[in-house]
Amino acid sequence: MQKSFINIGKLYQVRAEGTNLLRGAIMADVPFLENAWMTVKDGLIEDFGKMEDFAPSENKETVDVKGCIITPTFVDSHTHLVFAQDRDEEFVMKIKGMDYQSIAQAGGGILNSAKKLQETPLEVLVERASARLNEAIKAGTGAIEIKSGYGLTTAAELKMLKVIAHLKQDFKIPIKATFLGAHAFPTEDKERYMQTIIQEMLPEIFSNQLADYIDCFCEKGYYSVDQMRTILEAGQKFDLKPKVHVNQFNAIGGIENAIEFGALSVDHLEVLPDEEITLLKDSDTLPVALPGCSFYLNIPFAPGRKMIDNGLPLVLASDFNPGSAPSFNMSTINSLACIRMKLLPQEAFNATTFNAAFALELENEVGSITKGKRANFIIGKKDKTLNSISYNFGVNWIDKVYLNGEEF
Repeated sequence: MQKSFINIGKLYQVRAEGTNLLRGAIMADVPFLENAWMTVKDGLIEDFGKMEDFAPSENKETVDVKGCIITPTFVDSHTHLVFAQDRDEEFVMKIKGMDYQSIAQAGGGILNSAKKLQETPLEVLVERASARLNEAIKAGTGAIEIKSGYGLTTAAELKMLKVIAHLKQDFKIPIKATFLGAHAFPTEDKERYMQTIIQEMLPEIFSNQLADYIDCFCEKGYYSVDQMRTILEAGQKFDLKPKVHVNQFNAIGGIENAIEFGALSVDHLEVLPDEEITLLKDSDTLPVALPGCSFYLNIPFAPGRKMIDNGLPLVLASDFNPGSAPSFNMSTINSLACIRMKLLPQEAFNATTFNAAFALELENEVGSITKGKRANFIIGKKDKTLNSISYNFGVNWIDKVYLNGEEF
């Protein structure tokens, strides 16, 4: 089906093919066309321009946007969307004063999710994950990464990745799968579990092509730098590029070592010394901040303002998961980045659309209004602007979401 969208108030994030990753001061720039049109053909953006140059066609269905804005859909490069059940009981524990580590020591946290997931059939996990992904798309997400890591046995980790494979088949958005078997240790015998990851999980994952990336939670009380290196080295042998959890509570050398292994991204960064900002600036590894986690756990926010001011290409993601960031709403992520990390609305928007596509190697498919990219976009409600995404926190500014040129 071919469509023409006309009378667009402002068409945001209009970029030429091949535009580079945005770094530093340029992250405040969001190019747009005012009083615009856009045409879609075969699920892709065909063309766009000013209304004064629009030439109607009998072969295209016409959609009158009536002065509303259009933006590309969000790209969420870090989520844990597949899990068995919410952990709302831990929410009450947090209110009563327990922190993340204390809840884990009391039998909650990742091991809590792992126990529930191991007991839940695949078809139930698919049903629940599909419902969440439907809601995430309605909230504006048009490309997403999903991790395993709540299985922590070979069978359960494979089950999680098979759920993600089902989602890839069932949904018309780009989905990337990340293997996070090294999320926590399910047993006191850490070396034995490491060998299970390397000798059992990775060969099965590779033979069934179930993952695009490999991850490791490098943090005190979880995986040491040496253990992370062992995991990433094993992943290399199975063609899995790293995207790793680092510096959530402590800086223990994870960033430097992740860069050495050619990590696509390092995610969390709530603790980020100046010397590690320099390391990132001199590398091709993308820094990904997760403000939803900082808000929910009441821990420091990643120094987003400082990263941008030092010339880094910042990415923002939801970290959607049942324990430390139970929200997939990327508009809220924009709000938190502006209010708590001191980003401009334009910077937050670039970090959740254009730059975020690079964090999933999808920069040629999504993230901007560019000829030849997927027609995944949002039509805003009347009188909304780019600022509204961050300004109206907790308020839905979205009228319609389109995927591949079709209303979702």
